[in-house]
Amino acid sequence: MSNIRILSDRVANQIAAGEVIERPAAVVKELVENALDAGATRIEVEFRHGGRSLIRITDNGGGMSKDDALLALERHATSKIVETVDLDRLGTFGFRGEALPSIASIARFELQTRRAADPAGTEVVVNGGKLVHVHECGVAAGTRITVSHLFHAVPARRKFLKSDATESAHIIQSVRLYALACPRTAFTLSEDDRVLFRSPVCTTLTERVGEIMGRQLAADLLPVEAAGEGLRLSGLIGRPGVHRAARHEMITFVNHRPVDSRTLNYALIESYATLLPKGRYPVAVLFLELDPAAVDVNVHPAKREVRFRSEGQVRGFVIRQVLQRLRETGAAAPVVEAIDLERGAGNAARGAPGTEGGAPATASAAEPGRAAASPGRTQAGPVVAAGPPPSAPKVRPGGSASRPVAPDSPPAASAAREHAGSRIETSARPVSLAGWRFLGTAHADYALFESPAGVVVLDRRAAHERVWFERLQAQFARREVASQRLLFALPVELDAISSALLLDKLAFLAAHGLEVGEFGRNFFRLEAVPAWLEPEAAELFLRDVLALVREGRIDERDPRLAEEELARLAALKAVRLPATLAETEALALVAQLFACQQPHTSPAGRPTHFELGRGELARRFQR
Repeated sequence: MSNIRILSDRVANQIAAGEVIERPAAVVKELVENALDAGATRIEVEFRHGGRSLIRITDNGGGMSKDDALLALERHATSKIVETVDLDRLGTFGFRGEALPSIASIARFELQTRRAADPAGTEVVVNGGKLVHVHECGVAAGTRITVSHLFHAVPARRKFLKSDATESAHIIQSVRLYALACPRTAFTLSEDDRVLFRSPVCTTLTERVGEIMGRQLAADLLPVEAAGEGLRLSGLIGRPGVHRAARHEMITFVNHRPVDSRTLNYALIESYATLLPKGRYPVAVLFLELDPAAVDVNVHPAKREVRFRSEGQVRGFVIRQVLQRLRETGAAAPVVEAIDLERGAGNAARGAPGTEGGAPATASAAEPGRAAASPGRTQAGPVVAAGPPPSAPKVRPGGSASRPVAPDSPPAASAAREHAGSRIETSARPVSLAGWRFLGTAHADYALFESPAGVVVLDRRAAHERVWFERLQAQFARREVASQRLLFALPVELDAISSALLLDKLAFLAAHGLEVGEFGRNFFRLEAVPAWLEPEAAELFLRDVLALVREGRIDERDPRLAEEELARLAALKAVRLPATLAETEALALVAQLFACQQPHTSPAGRPTHFELGRGELARRFQR
């Protein structure tokens, strides 16, 4: 008996579904693409329980005949291509004919469709890859597909799904991308019978961005329009001062297909290199159009990634056009050397030059400001009074203060005793500074000290961040977070996905000093902020927290790690260095740093200080 056998179509489809259908959001993506390819001008997306129990896509596109409806459920049945050369002139989202049979093999699948000229429609029901029935039905012109009990035929796959909130976030993000890609198509998205967003047909991209991502953000974006070298770039980019903690709002499209392109991402990051603080990312909704033969959209099973024939040319074109638009706003023009187009593709693959971990290496280390609603204006971020980081605010255990709580700072007399060689008590342990002498600052960022063992160079920012990080961790652990209620609540408008994530995290944020109230669809009010956070910086901090939630770095299922990430972000926001540093303040900062559990590195892992011993100094001077 032969050991090799031909798999049945049902098993082959279930295996293929493992590549094409990773999660419920992939089902939504494939079905929305089919609707758009069918010429739909109205698409309604409904889902329940993160897409596990129900996904329904309704469109007013061209519809199908009975024969086409049945044929569409066969593997590799497509109307988009005949020969492989057709891929070089592809103008549709889908083309391989894998989506419908893959979905039908792992769920209960109901297809209702009718062409406008047909008197009746067709209903096809498939359950786990097995045809249940085919008959006529009454249905509006277009197509409605209902997918229920996803992965019930492959329960092992179901176990790998995340929480409903996480799966919902992926679905919302997917629909949002296609709504941005096609502003002339009306979109409605509903979760558990609650409308998340409804966007009518929009005549401009700015209008659609306002509908989906918020009008506040849309007002802070600049239009871009350029063509040349066989390429066309259009869309919106953030004004200098508008930035985020993560890349989620760097949205790129190639021939109107949403893609995650390293080439385009790094081109954007390089364009803003000298305009954004380190570790921050620009906001953009950019469309690149080029000859379909110059881009390979078949690299990834889910078509999320693309490969350009000339990576360097694309990267260089995008950088030049974005820089030109930024210069027109009067922003300081970054100094960019001539781009070597021949090595551009290699740079895009490895990470663009001038970037470190995806962030601009040349960016300023200054604390980010918050973008104001009026164009071109920014407001400063949180400012801490001159001197060392304050001690933990005093609050009632388990509660929050009803008014601003002024942080304690070491009195001058205490600092004088430190200088005299006595010991200072901090929250962690006593630290001796006997024999230490403050020498001054260098380049504003570094404090220099003489110690009994040699010379110490302290990174002021890294030291402040470490002290704040451990202090906030201790507050979180004790549930003693001081907050200040705002006299006037601050309005915040968010996009649909951020709103959904925020609604799930309201209790978590309130427990950590940030009280947010829902004020309407996608609108919220900041009513109280942590005592260490300046009110004008609260909106940016909230957006940064939501960015970490979206990346999965703040997950309440692991409270310790969630609070660690929150404390790490808060430590960055709580520090701004004064221009001058007095001796008492410098010595007090050293005392608090060395009282920390891990004084040698910042929360991000950067060194806080280094020492040149007497022996090393003597060796260098050949003594």
